[in-house]
Amino acid sequence: MYKLQLDTFIKVADSGSFSKAAEELHISPTAVIKQINLLESDLNLRLLDRTHRGITLTEAGKSLYKDAKYLIQYSKDSLVRARNAMQGNENIIRIGTSLMTPTQFLMELWPKIHEHCPELKFQLVPFENTPENAREILKNLGQNIDLVAGLYDGSTLKHRGCAALELSKEPICCAVSIHHRLAAKSILTVSDLIGENLMLIRRGWNSYVDLLRDNIWENYPQINVVDFPFYDVNVFNQCESGKDVLMAVGNWENVHPLLKILPVQWDYVIPFGLLYSPNPSPQVLTFIRAVAQVFELDL
Repeated sequence: MYKLQLDTFIKVADSGSFSKAAEELHISPTAVIKQINLLESDLNLRLLDRTHRGITLTEAGKSLYKDAKYLIQYSKDSLVRARNAMQGNENIIRIGTSLMTPTQFLMELWPKIHEHCPELKFQLVPFENTPENAREILKNLGQNIDLVAGLYDGSTLKHRGCAALELSKEPICCAVSIHHRLAAKSILTVSDLIGENLMLIRRGWNSYVDLLRDNIWENYPQINVVDFPFYDVNVFNQCESGKDVLMAVGNWENVHPLLKILPVQWDYVIPFGLLYSPNPSPQVLTFIRAVAQVFELDL
């Protein structure tokens, strides 16, 4: 399995300090340094540059940091699969969950779903929203995680090699700080956004968002479009602290307690559904069919 020193390495990289990492890990700074030294020795890599100004990641360290969290989660998932195999739990559906991929709606519908497939059980597999995790999880659905609920478009399915059961077309909304001038409204118009910084995810992430972007650029130049590369908690923090407006959907209402998600009077929507392997196991296919029946959808 993965080296336990990877956890320490991530703490050091995130905090930029041996002493701060030691506080979070409840061990001494000396113990943290020893673990990092051991990790570098075992890997034959220099991961950190240590100077009187602090600690920074080397190029090797940056590369390892990008993959470390996925490696750790993959290792933990492998252990879960091994224990399930030992116990003969072949009918467990593993559902990935993160801030951007909520599963609460499935939990609420589980009694109805269970009526159609009483032999199946589900297991929530938490993961962190990073570009690396998003890429690897969707590309390998069926290995560590069977299903992920989220937004998508045709390009997502093509490039990530996955299938989808569309459950709804979610209206594109806007999130604002509860202290923002627009937070007093119950619904927004496009005119309300004039003069605002509107945070939209980069072009190419989703064709439905690109349609909205093109319309704003062509018809509403007074709205300042601010690009960002990927949805994670930092984007929501930026929206709240910077007093910007963030493109969002209603399913994300619990992501940040200081943000309010408001509908907008426009016709822009984005598909939301369950993403799964194009070659699902019989158990996953049974689950998908059960969800489709509950939602009264045709497969």
